Amino acid sequence: MANIFKHSDSNIVTSLVAAGLQVLTQQDEEYATRQKSYWSKTARLAPSCIVRPRSADEVSTTVKILVAVDQKFAVRSGGHTQFAGGNNIEGGVTIDLGQLDWTKFDEPTETVDIGPGGRWRQVYGELQKHGRTVSGGRDGNVGVGGILLGGGKTFFTAKRGFGCDDVVAYDVVLADGRLVTADATHNEDLFRCLKGGGNNFGIVTSFRMHAIPSQSIWGGLNVFPKQVAPRAIQALVNFTENVHMDEDSHLLFILTYTGLCTTLLLSPQFKETVVVAAYVQIAGVEKAPAYENFLRLPAVMDTTKMTTIKDVVDDYDFAPLDHHGIFFTATFKNDAKIVTKASELHDVLVEQLLSLIPDGDFITQCLVQPLPVHYGQNSKAAGGNIMGVENQSTNGLLFVAVVMVKTAEQEKFAYPKVKAWIASLKDFAETIENGNLPWIYLNYADSSQEVLQSYGEDNVRRMTDVAAKYDPKQVFQRLCSGGFKLNARKH
Repeated sequence: MANIFKHSDSNIVTSLVAAGLQVLTQQDEEYATRQKSYWSKTARLAPSCIVRPRSADEVSTTVKILVAVDQKFAVRSGGHTQFAGGNNIEGGVTIDLGQLDWTKFDEPTETVDIGPGGRWRQVYGELQKHGRTVSGGRDGNVGVGGILLGGGKTFFTAKRGFGCDDVVAYDVVLADGRLVTADATHNEDLFRCLKGGGNNFGIVTSFRMHAIPSQSIWGGLNVFPKQVAPRAIQALVNFTENVHMDEDSHLLFILTYTGLCTTLLLSPQFKETVVVAAYVQIAGVEKAPAYENFLRLPAVMDTTKMTTIKDVVDDYDFAPLDHHGIFFTATFKNDAKIVTKASELHDVLVEQLLSLIPDGDFITQCLVQPLPVHYGQNSKAAGGNIMGVENQSTNGLLFVAVVMVKTAEQEKFAYPKVKAWIASLKDFAETIENGNLPWIYLNYADSSQEVLQSYGEDNVRRMTDVAAKYDPKQVFQRLCSGGFKLNARKH
């Protein structure tokens, strides 16, 4: 039976401190600061202590101490996972990687070593000094580790595949405390499984990525009134069908209700549902032809300009602070009827929420992104990952239903409504040939969703074999909480 940290917490803390590790207990002021830094209030559990390693060796030492006494633990990178237990633990040990924060560009190899505890705004800011960037996160506040281990949809996905496809090496602490490198020639089976396989195999202490020459980009938002939604939806479908013709143009399509809630980008001036098109043109082409159908629509807000990736990720913030986050995701065929249905169901959801939650206490997002066959082909060309996206046979749309609320009671009310929203949408998509596509994106999923199973039987078998090889005692299945586990089946 694994130790939940109820009886021997003082002994564990003593052992960790004696090993020279930085340990925070609930009496420490910094403990509270770290807890408040979790993006979603739902994730702010109460571990009995937090270990803050400063090096890969200290991660190794921590793992050895915890495994020796069968101690349950969680691992945190940036702390952006929205649900409880994804990157934190109640009454155990949280390994907080926040001090493993570095961005080191190596010009001879055109690679970048990045610590898992960094935030993408910091990564881009440092690389900008060298005229480089990487295929990383699109929200500057998100941590490095979670994005890359979950796959990582980036501004460069149409051109280079997912963020994990641009990782050339991982430094990993295994369950027995060994520090190994996984790349295309060393531990290559582990290398493949870390590309989308989450925290099932070890703790990554550094990512080595391809560097990309950086330049000025064109990007920003257009906000449209809800009345243009049918035309905007058709523009999204057309864009998705033609991604392969312009790999430099990136798009996010969002239906959002912010009401009286103030966000960084959308203030209370928008008191009804609006349509948002977020553009990033990585080649710096202003108003590229790929966006033509959107640019014809009457915008009530336009923030587009020549800018940098660093500034874009700093600006991209629809979410207010100190809210409980609810996410559910699915992948659908690229079909306007499905997005139209999603919009209708979103309207119903907003009315349901307004019936019991004060306006200003919540925001919603119906976020849709292109997921054409082209993306999976890019991943395959880059060497492949474990997510199975290359098996997708038709152009798709990646959908995420998002609600953020202020209180735990509001979350209890909203959660089943959001779950029902996506279930109803999947039921509708079932009436369309190939309307539902199998893949579930780890970084957008709720804890109840069967993410790894969506990768396909062959990939699940491969991950299971690799986990058994590198973690025969199932430490990262039994003791390490959070993420999506190979031995877990949802009901």
